[in-house]
Amino acid sequence: MNDNDNRSALRQLASELRKSHKLLLECQSTLSGATGTAFDRLQMVTNHPDFAWLRMLSEFMVEIDERLDEEAPLEPTELAALRATLERLIGPAEPSSALFREKYLAALHSSPDLTIQHGALRLALGRLPAIG
Repeated sequence: MNDNDNRSALRQLASELRKSHKLLLECQSTLSGATGTAFDRLQMVTNHPDFAWLRMLSEFMVEIDERLDEEAPLEPTELAALRATLERLIGPAEPSSALFREKYLAALHSSPDLTIQHGALRLALGRLPAIG
């Protein structure tokens, strides 16, 4: 794969992550009873402990966006490391955070939309090289 292909694959992954993140926020908001204005919800998402588990994914998304903004070519080893990081969050790799994995799987079971989106996320993730 050349750099254009690598960037395309990473942009697709970033797009699918944003969709998944939005659905995860909706699931957690439903569980937490987050209501009110958009500002109220933003404050809850950024400050309330019920949403803390999602910050790992938020930070990972920022890392990908920042890397896409850089001009340096994306190397296959770098893409493989990003893939491994995400697979430790959502599976199938050994979890980097048991709490994240537990909450993620619970959300998958409670939201058909998220389950469908998980499939799209896995397809995008499959475009990145694996380690080894």
